[in-house]
Amino acid sequence: MAEEKEFEFDVDGVFNPEDYMYFYGKVLTEERTKKEILFLIEELGLEKPMSILDVGCGFGRHSIKLAEKGHYVTGIDCMDGFLCAARKRAEYQGLKINFIQKDMREVEFNEEFDRAILLFTGFGYFSDDQNLEVLKNISKSLVPGGLFCFDTFNRDAFLKDFLPYNVQEIRQDLMIDRNTFDPKTGRLIDKRIIIRDGKRKNVPFSIRLYDYNEIDRIIRLGGMKIVKIYGDWDKSPFTKDSKEMKIIAKKL
Repeated sequence: MAEEKEFEFDVDGVFNPEDYMYFYGKVLTEERTKKEILFLIEELGLEKPMSILDVGCGFGRHSIKLAEKGHYVTGIDCMDGFLCAARKRAEYQGLKINFIQKDMREVEFNEEFDRAILLFTGFGYFSDDQNLEVLKNISKSLVPGGLFCFDTFNRDAFLKDFLPYNVQEIRQDLMIDRNTFDPKTGRLIDKRIIIRDGKRKNVPFSIRLYDYNEIDRIIRLGGMKIVKIYGDWDKSPFTKDSKEMKIIAKKL
């Protein structure tokens, strides 16, 4: 893969649990989660208890719902703040979930899981080589024939409606995304500014945007193949105008 130049990524700032939930909480609704869980049950064949790896599990939005249905869940995330919230919620509900603080590039399991998920467009934050390493780690974690579900942006549609600026306002607080796209690396570069309680924080990050052919290739290099793809959680067909790709891949 092509060599990439260095890009700014303030991991602690972008995924600061307090700021993250403050600005994203309104879209991460119970209704949305239930819709996504129904999709997973139907598309991953989760009618009976299975072992599931939730990569980039955050505060346990999917892990907890899956554990409620009797599945054996391991959640991986690099942010301790998210994991603390997830553990507290699981403990309150009497659920046994193995939450582990670890970078997804360093996941080391060997055919221990029937299924794996990586949701809320959590794929693509690293270099091409490191993104591939994430997929290889997940593939290695799965039993032969195991299924992996993840969602990612569809570059074709994203660039068609590209917005150089996007502002979210909650009361007097602002999250300002200042976007550019680098066609040489295929990366969206966001020089994000967060203003809360009158204080400004610069939290830049970058994410790789893939088109279908690129995502198909990197999944195959990772040891899996696409078996289904949708344009949304309602299972609408994937088209050039779909904002995201909802992908089901199978370990080869």
